Amino acid sequence: MKKISLMGASGSIGLQTLDILREHKESFELTAFSVGKNLNLARKAIIEFQPKLVSVQLKEDAETLKSEGFSHTKIVYGQAGLVEVAVCPDSDTVVNAVLGSVGLEPTMRAIEAKKNIAIANKETLVTAGHLVMEAAKKHNVSMLPVDSEHSAIFQALQGENKKNIERLIITASGGSFRDRTRDQLSDVTLKDALHHPNWSMGAKITIDSASMMNKGLEVIEAHWLFDLPYEKIDVLLHKESIIHSMVEFHDSSVIAQLGSPDMRVPIQYALTYPDRFTLKQADRLRLEDIGKLHFKKMDFDRFRCLGFAYEAGRTGGTMPAVLNAANEAAVQLFLEEKILFLQIEEIIEKAMHEHTSQQQPDLKTIQEVDSETRSQILSFYK
Repeated sequence: MKKISLMGASGSIGLQTLDILREHKESFELTAFSVGKNLNLARKAIIEFQPKLVSVQLKEDAETLKSEGFSHTKIVYGQAGLVEVAVCPDSDTVVNAVLGSVGLEPTMRAIEAKKNIAIANKETLVTAGHLVMEAAKKHNVSMLPVDSEHSAIFQALQGENKKNIERLIITASGGSFRDRTRDQLSDVTLKDALHHPNWSMGAKITIDSASMMNKGLEVIEAHWLFDLPYEKIDVLLHKESIIHSMVEFHDSSVIAQLGSPDMRVPIQYALTYPDRFTLKQADRLRLEDIGKLHFKKMDFDRFRCLGFAYEAGRTGGTMPAVLNAANEAAVQLFLEEKILFLQIEEIIEKAMHEHTSQQQPDLKTIQEVDSETRSQILSFYK
């Protein structure tokens, strides 16, 4: 039986991970989890899964839960609590499903504690991929991708020799505004942006999908996960989100992984690898019902954030941390309706232009750059 620590149980990936654990109670035990401020979910999950450890964001929420008599569960809080969940001695696998760069330090500590990582938190690899992958190799820890695109590539590479890869092809739905021109984006609303045509995701990721930053972060993530240069990583517009990604080999063969848009499939594969379990909740793919699949070359002038990500990745050092922090801050401002949609990319471009990258940064430097970038942006617009 695998014993799971789940960071970010109240988010989209976290909730779907709980679905997987419910379906396969005989194979998984939830020993620890974290939530932000969702105490209702925390209560229900404590009662249902009987974990040994739970972390919440705020001290007062931790005191509230402690007062409610969950004697079998230790309640902690804050960043230290999140780290405690990540290194829980009763767990062997950590699912990193938290949002943003807050997941970086706990993941590093989990790797050092020799936990296998199911990684759904793009920002961990985007901001500190060199540190994370080096540590995973040093401690002989598996980094199993949860994102549908990276899971697809990982599955396509099973039994293959990495030296035979010609390129990775990451597919992109195009997000909420894929059929609009740049001119038509000048007055789009928050409600418009949050309506994704294919996937059910959290607000931040849905906005990133609309700006194509989500795909840019995935490109950087793929660079680290599969140890390939950016010249060998392409993005292809594919509206249906049926082909989740592809790998092209030197002999011109292309292997693709297909499936209905359902994040529970890659989540479960990361937890069961190298085995595959039945997933009763998933919709079966019926190509005869779909009929046609569509593909289009990526327009970097239309989706400027994707170009910023390639630029940050190639520059390396602390530049990806600036890219990510500026994006998180800008998306927060957009979600608070303090800026327009197109200002997201303006903020990111300005932050990157003003930053001089520091090469081979340590964890402390990355955290300082991250904090400084987002605080400058948020203070300016507030």
